[in-house]
Amino acid sequence: MASAARRKVSDRRERKKARLELRVAASAKALIRRAMAVSGLTAGDLAYEGARRVLNEHERMVLTGADRDAFLAALTNPPAPTAKLIDALKRHRALFG
Repeated sequence: MASAARRKVSDRRERKKARLELRVAASAKALIRRAMAVSGLTAGDLAYEGARRVLNEHERMVLTGADRDAFLAALTNPPAPTAKLIDALKRHRALFG
């Protein structure tokens, strides 16, 4: 029964068929091997997690200090629309109704 349940879980996961080969410095290889030993992850899983983390940081905007204050001020007191913005909205409405 346990093996059948295990098989169902593994069937839902994406199969690892694609290969990615890298040429790295010896120090990078040692670092990757240490990370593998500590985390229990494979090199591929470590690469995936690192890529996911980079994209997550890239897609998320974190505002601090003056940037945050300027953003919140613009939300609470938005500037009046410019003539170009009004014209663009009219064109959009004419095209997409």
